[in-house]
Amino acid sequence: MRDDKQPSNATESDLEDMVAASDTGARKPHGVPGKLLVSIAAAWSLFQLWIASPLPYMVGFGVFSATEARSIHLAFALFLAYMAYPALKRSPRDRIPLQDWMFAAVAAFCGGYLFLFYSELAQRPGRPITQDIVVGIVGIIMLLEATRRALGPPLMVVAAIFIGYSLFGPYMPGILAHRGVSLGGLINHQWLGTQGVFGIALGVSTSFVFLFVLFGALLDKAGAGNYFIKVAFSMLGHLKGGPAKAAVVASGMTGLISGSSIANTVTTGTFTIPMMKRVGFSAEKAGAIEVSSSVNGQIMPPVMGAAAFLMVEYVGIPYVDVIKHAFLPAIISYIALIYIVHLEALKANMQGLPSNNPARPLLNKIIGFLTGLLLLMGLSVVVYYGLGWLKPVLGEATPWVISIGLAIIYVGLLKIGSHYPELEMDDPNAKVIKLPQTRPTVMVGLHYILPVVVLVWCLMVERLSPGLSAFWATVFMIFIMVTQRPIIAVFRGRSKMAADIKEGFLDLWDGLVTGARNMIGIGIATATAGIVVGAVSQTGVGLVLADVVEILSGGNLMMILFLTALLSLILGMGLPTTANYIVVSALMAPVIVMLGQQNGLIVPLIAVHLFVFYFGIMADVTPPVGLASFAAAAVSGGDPIRTGFQAFYYSLRTAALPFLFIFNTDLLLIDVTPMQGVVVFIVATVAMLIFAAGTQGYMLTRNRWYESLLLLLVAFTLFRPGFWMDKIHDPYASVPPAQFADALERVEDGSNLRVQIAGEDAFGSPMTTYVLVPVPRGDTGQERLENLGMELYVDGDQTLVDFVAFGSQAADLGFDFDQEIIEVLAPVDRWTKEWMWLPALAIFGFVVLMQRRRRSKKSDHDGAAVA
Repeated sequence: MRDDKQPSNATESDLEDMVAASDTGARKPHGVPGKLLVSIAAAWSLFQLWIASPLPYMVGFGVFSATEARSIHLAFALFLAYMAYPALKRSPRDRIPLQDWMFAAVAAFCGGYLFLFYSELAQRPGRPITQDIVVGIVGIIMLLEATRRALGPPLMVVAAIFIGYSLFGPYMPGILAHRGVSLGGLINHQWLGTQGVFGIALGVSTSFVFLFVLFGALLDKAGAGNYFIKVAFSMLGHLKGGPAKAAVVASGMTGLISGSSIANTVTTGTFTIPMMKRVGFSAEKAGAIEVSSSVNGQIMPPVMGAAAFLMVEYVGIPYVDVIKHAFLPAIISYIALIYIVHLEALKANMQGLPSNNPARPLLNKIIGFLTGLLLLMGLSVVVYYGLGWLKPVLGEATPWVISIGLAIIYVGLLKIGSHYPELEMDDPNAKVIKLPQTRPTVMVGLHYILPVVVLVWCLMVERLSPGLSAFWATVFMIFIMVTQRPIIAVFRGRSKMAADIKEGFLDLWDGLVTGARNMIGIGIATATAGIVVGAVSQTGVGLVLADVVEILSGGNLMMILFLTALLSLILGMGLPTTANYIVVSALMAPVIVMLGQQNGLIVPLIAVHLFVFYFGIMADVTPPVGLASFAAAAVSGGDPIRTGFQAFYYSLRTAALPFLFIFNTDLLLIDVTPMQGVVVFIVATVAMLIFAAGTQGYMLTRNRWYESLLLLLVAFTLFRPGFWMDKIHDPYASVPPAQFADALERVEDGSNLRVQIAGEDAFGSPMTTYVLVPVPRGDTGQERLENLGMELYVDGDQTLVDFVAFGSQAADLGFDFDQEIIEVLAPVDRWTKEWMWLPALAIFGFVVLMQRRRRSKKSDHDGAAVA
């Protein structure tokens, strides 16, 4: 009988099939078809690198418009979908049937139709001919079948429902009815323009997502994935529950470059899950920890499972701002997961694995860490200001000088790494596990960090576009892949130059193929989700949905958020994360913003989009369908449903965060100073750790039920102190609408007034909503009102908008002629909300004191029992 800790070859094969079926395609044909499949995949990667580079503009050849590039992108994705994904479970995996060759050719032609007939279509906009309509119908059918193969039936069914809704609008019941669209109108909107299939989502996939996925694939093929795991284990493996803490950190680092939770689970889980079981975690808990950390990889910037790039387009803010807003919740979530793991280890009195590092006093460790941190900070300052000084001096030669400098640093890091043993892939199921030493492990792979530094530098400092940033990072990654083996061989005194160069090019080829195959599902998902977005814009179903949600929720914003979270979870059970985000954000984000304004809560759009995205990710761990839980259970030998429930329990912190940052946007670093940001980070981290202790039922010792409630109350107060302060003292004072100008004069520059207005929306329906009005500069209230771009007049008890200047701030805020000002709320002087942290911390101190006493009594009792 086989020991369940020793996975069989069949299990490893099942894992590979699971990742292939979800990410790269389960078919692996032999012979010429197999070579053609990988060649087309590599050609797709090379095409994406070409259009992202400056080369087309330098040589004057191969310049494609955005629509042409999207068309070619979809043609590649459709062709490879039919080649790589079998139609049915019983379909052959080792060959490509004739009908799939035909489907692939037809689908690729329909996908590339906008590129092939671009000039003809440009001459007849909005007037499709029969050929256009036939190609569009066939193309949509081919896209839906490719979606079924690559992503399963759910997304295909959702898209088909929205197509049916568009065509049969007049026959829909009640408020769902609309005038309907013709078949020609549907095809023109969905297939021949940029409102549907070839819309923003596919454009983001073409311009940004592909390059980041390719960059991640190349980095992994170069050996960075194994390096991240080894570094995490060398640093954390010896702590209590160390392998689990290392799994969280390794999955977080892998999540930086990976957009797939299932691939992340299997990649790191095959090593980390057996190690966790070795120190005492059950199969289900080991799998759940890996699932939670891998799924959270999708909320970790910069890739965020492709959603970060979609948010740039949908929210209309720079990529750097998306990263800034998403960074703090992601970091807090990971710190909390490490703490949850620590609590689990304390509950079971687990130990870590034996450390292989030489013994050093704690003071020496602290001094060494601080020295390294200060050196890194100093180096960053020197590089930042040094380049700022060099750019004007070097002029056009700057890129060449920086490239040479990077190459020298790269070779230097390889030279340093050559003094240490090479990293090997350990067997986590071996009888004896010896943790790698930290210093040699870190030093031998430092060059893997350089491409990530280049990527972050281009994004954050140079402020290049995400696509161009990923291009330069990928080019540097290609250079590393081709050269690292021969250079290391020279430094280590080996003489296999030709073989090492060949190995480097083979790694590069595998990376190009893997990157493209990883993109098949994302390319198909963004195109099919575009059908839903197109239907929303063509039929106006978004307004209908707003009415439905308002009726179901009774206008209660908390209920609206709960319904949105539920919709995200349900759709996420069958849709990939990216498609789920596109569909739910298209349907629900405008609804939340609009109904929030009507209920007096002005929610930033980025907060709503992150809310939707977080709950879409939660679907990956939610039973009964969470695929990542099934992948982890296949590795651990545990029950997949129990693993899923345990992972959901661990992920409660991720489910709580979206509700918190909707009501407290400080967590997203919106309108906070750098110093405030540091304070928010510290307090929010403490709050999340307290929340974890409350939900896990353990802090210093096992919680009593009332201690858990008190801890949750403390965590809530630290996260949202304004809730209690608003109960004590209203933050706004009501001002008569006729005194709007006086209110503007009394408040300080830079503050805001909350103004309730009543009027008609764009469709002539009655509307009441709140507007947050920034106070403009001016010496008097009337001058400030003029600078705002509006005039008012008082008619008896009513104060009406008499004039709004075109393009003014007032017009941008939503003021319009003949609207009535219902209420003006001006901020009042009161204690800052942060004072509420003091009683919360006092209650926390009381709980700590109680638990310390109980723990010490238990220790005394255990000692007496032993004696």
